[in-house]
Amino acid sequence: MPQPTIDVISRSVPATLLAGAVLLLAACASAPREAPAPPPPPEPPREIAQRGTVSRAIANLASSSGSLVSGRVLLTATGDGVRVRGQVGGLVRNGSHGLQVHERGDCSAVDARSAGRYYDPLAGARQDGAVGEAPGRIVAGPDGVATVDLVVPGAVLGGGADNDILGRAMLVLGATPGAISARVACGVITAGE
Repeated sequence: MPQPTIDVISRSVPATLLAGAVLLLAACASAPREAPAPPPPPEPPREIAQRGTVSRAIANLASSSGSLVSGRVLLTATGDGVRVRGQVGGLVRNGSHGLQVHERGDCSAVDARSAGRYYDPLAGARQDGAVGEAPGRIVAGPDGVATVDLVVPGAVLGGGADNDILGRAMLVLGATPGAISARVACGVITAGE
């Protein structure tokens, strides 16, 4: 019986490889593909009220994070936001501190973390805050007391709109080295005087 020649074998190997490659490509082309994930739904538009249902509110600031800071601020609705006036004591003498609205009216945690993140009435809850710039900056005198008189732009009191700060928390942030953003006092903003 005659033996196949090397020439016949060398011609059949490339043909076999080519046929295998075609089959492999056909199998890949017919494999099901995953559909791309749908984009996340857009955030609903924020409901921004021009006016709230309450004209005055108060926040009694109690110490947190082991500080001695306390105070009382009165909040009054104005045409461009909510005016905050009052006094905060027990601060670092001649120190600059932050005063901010936070997303939840809950001061139950020892360090006031229960109040949540900084709340911008026009942009919603955010992690960054307004401590570096006015409004939101209060400065204590040599006696450790700061007189507060600032406006929270775009805020309203009552009504439930997204820019409503009634029922949220007002926080004082520390100014001591190593505790720049420590929550040293917290009070819930409630209707009344």
